[in-house]
Parts: sequence; C-alpha cells; structure tokens
Amino acid sequence: MTAERRVLLINPQITSRRHARFPLSLLTLAGALEQKAACKVVDGNVDGAYLSTVERALATEHYDAVGMTVMGGPQVQSAIDCSKMVRRAAPATPVIWGGYFPTLYTDAALNAPYVDYAIRGGGEIGLAELLDALPKRELAGIAGLSWKQGDAVVHNADRKSRDDRPDTPLPYDLLGDPRAYLARTFLGNRTAVHQAALGCRFRCTFCGVAAMFSGATFLPPAERLERDLTFLKESLGADSLQFFDHNFFDREEAMIPLLEVLARIGLPWWCYARADALLGLSEATWSLVRKSRLKMAYIGAESPNDALLADIRKGTHSNQTLEVAELCRKHGVVPEMSFMVGPPDDTEAETERTFEFIRQVKKVNPDSEIIIYIYTPLPPDALPKSARVRAGARRLQDVNGNAIQYPTTPEEWTQRQWVDYACHADAPWLTDRVRERIRNFTTVLGCRFPTAQDVRNPPWTKAALKAMASWRYRFRRYDRPWELNLSRRLVRLARPQLTSL
Repeated sequence: MTAERRVLLINPQITSRRHARFPLSLLTLAGALEQKAACKVVDGNVDGAYLSTVERALATEHYDAVGMTVMGGPQVQSAIDCSKMVRRAAPATPVIWGGYFPTLYTDAALNAPYVDYAIRGGGEIGLAELLDALPKRELAGIAGLSWKQGDAVVHNADRKSRDDRPDTPLPYDLLGDPRAYLARTFLGNRTAVHQAALGCRFRCTFCGVAAMFSGATFLPPAERLERDLTFLKESLGADSLQFFDHNFFDREEAMIPLLEVLARIGLPWWCYARADALLGLSEATWSLVRKSRLKMAYIGAESPNDALLADIRKGTHSNQTLEVAELCRKHGVVPEMSFMVGPPDDTEAETERTFEFIRQVKKVNPDSEIIIYIYTPLPPDALPKSARVRAGARRLQDVNGNAIQYPTTPEEWTQRQWVDYACHADAPWLTDRVRERIRNFTTVLGCRFPTAQDVRNPPWTKAALKAMASWRYRFRRYDRPWELNLSRRLVRLARPQLTSL
C-alpha cells in the first residue's frame, strides 16, 4: 500500500442509527483500494456529528480525495452539506460523487461547484484509476468517469459492467465496532446485511439498477460467499442475514451452489427475488431453499396490467404474481410484494384495479406482505441508451398538462416534490383525490394486515388494529379512516419501505 496516499470515504446521513446497516459500497471501495491508498470511512448514519468528524479529519490529515456515495432522495441534501463543508475545509481536495445519484443524474451532480468528479456505475476500478490520474489530470481514458473541463462537462465512455469487487474480505475494521451494525429485526436479534449478487439482467424503466449495470448480473463464487458469511456468523455473531442484492435469484443452475452454502451456514435470511425465477425452480431446488432457511423474499409484482408490465419492461406477467404467492405459501416463504400505483395513463382506474388485485393476492396467501409505491419512471436521460428514444418520445405531463421538467442541479433534487419522486412516494400527475385514495387504502390494508416485520409493538396492539380495520377492509370502505389514523399515532408500526428499498 502507498502510505502517503489517503482517501476519505463518506456515507452522508440518510437514516437513523437504529436503521443503519453496513455501508457496503464504501467497504467494497476501501477493499479495492487497499494496495493503492489508506482509506478512512465516515458513516453519517451512525455518527451523529459526522460533519464535524469529517472536518477534523481534513484538518489533521492530508487526503488526496474525498469520495461520497450518494443515493437519490433524502441523502442528496446530506451529500450537498458534506461536500460544501469539504470545499470550505480543504478547497484543493477533489470531491468525487459515486453511486446511484451521479450515475442516473450525472449532469445534475456536476452542475454544482462542490462536486469535481462523478463516477458512473461501479467505482472499484474507476476510483483507483482516478487517483492515479489526478496529479497530471490525465482523465480521458478512465471509463465511466464524468468530469469538468472549464465550463463544460466531459463524459468518458461507459465502463463495461463487470464484477470488480475484490476477492479479499471486506475491511469491517474501518467501521470501528462492526457489531454495532447488527440489528434486531424479524429475522433475528443480530441481523447482518451482505451483498452477494450484483446487478440484474432485466431493464425495468423505473429501476436504477438497470442504469447502473445495463442488464448484467454477477454472482460470487460459492467459496467467497461461504467465507464471508462464516465471518459474519462466527466472528461478528450474526444470527440472521439480509441480502442487499439487486436480484438474488438468477438462473437456477447458478444459484444451487449459493443455496448449498446458505444451507450449511444455517441462518434465516431475506432477499430480493423475481416471480418468474422462483416459479422456475425445480422441487429439488425448493427443497434446498427450505433447508437454507429463506424466510422472506421481496418480489416486484408492480401491476395487474400485463400491458403496463410490458411497457415498463418488467418481463413478468400478472398471473405469475398469484402463482408465486401460492408457491411461497406452500414452501413456507413469505412473499413481500411491491406494487406501483398511480401510473400516468388512466391513473385512477389503474390504481383501483391494483387495489383489487392486491386483495386477490391476500386471498391466495394471507401472509403476503404488501408494499405500495407510486409509479415514477426514470427520466429518459437516466435510462440505458437502448430505452431512451422510446421514453423520450413520450413526454410526461403534470396534473395541469405541463410537460415535466426534471431537476438540473443537486439542490433542485432536494425539493420535496423531487425527493418524493425519487422515493416513489408521489408523482406530478397525481390529483389530490388519487393521493388521498392511495393513503387511505394503504392505511386500511396496513392495519388489517400488520406487517410481520414489526418487532417493537406487542401482539395485542397489532390485534387491536386488525380488529378495527376488518370491517373497512371487508366492505371496501377506505375513505376517511380517521379512527385508524388516530390509532396509528399511538401504535407506530414498522414501515418495511424504509429497509426494503
């Protein structure tokens, strides 16, 4: 390692300490840079005074660069605050943004005086190459890099999607006490997060993974997965696992060695999955899934409208949603299904149709967890090039009929309407009537079927909410659920949306 080269890696605050999980992207970057630079990791989710920590670090040590991982939504404001502070404290230190936000909204990210470089897609190789190139600013050959040349922004060629993660174990010691990141969840008392699979072979038009990885999927060698999970279990004391993979279940033949590892490790686990992938598993593989102790799988059902599913390039059909709900019930796996309501076309009718379809899912498998989002597609410029022409030809309009203009700066992306858009919580074409209808249905559904992921409230509180909501759900009386809203102020149920994104 080159001792004189130092990099400060920052995870700007996005959640509370109670919800904090391993900053896997920064740990992966630090592992990849191990032979090139000494890295310091500052996690704003666990350090309540992280801005002061960063400022002290810059005052006491020289850093060749500051790198930040930035998600869209509420983390953008934190990244802005941190970047401005770095610029004041160390004006000559390059500030590099990586992650989903600068990948999807590269021009907006660089349209700020406090961001010098944006790395699009995976950054393990690009960041190392940038560190080598900074002294002479020989930047043109770094794939996946966007940078400023005077008043212009230069976008280098895309980096081909591949798995550049290091083979070495993640440097958890950079976090101080990594055991502090183990959380009590419905899976166990000390749940750890891990990323095994990378990317997804599908190209849904609302999903940032498609832009990050261009339809590629990478699975780890079984030996690496076993080494990593054994460390989490035996060295850190994890008793359960939550996989932050983009799509854990890929092709069956590739999954079997990984499922065999999980069966040997023997910890309850949660992951992302697809309905078609689960439906394609053989009975022998399902037997292995049961042995591996899979407890819950997050499945993007999205819509009962097959034409809409085709339009958003989902690659599944609505009948598969019902089939996988039954299949999961048979094998003892809870399907956690996400639905996107409020599409721009035929908004109200499609929303009501989705409500009815959710009721069908609950009939097939009452244990199904339901998560409801607003459908908010990526801007055309954020999509893979193959999808941009089609998306750009259809200009979306707001509720007043005006063409939607997406933000062009990080500050604009921090406006409430665009934070909600990035988080699939609102859309410009929704009327107040539809917004209210969605809120009310979500309230009634959530009280009638309290989430199994809530580990804080005692069972009697959930039973009370369930009883209060039963008549509304049965007779479809969703409007003005005042008594449920009042009760929810006292009984604050967990919101899986906060940990499943």
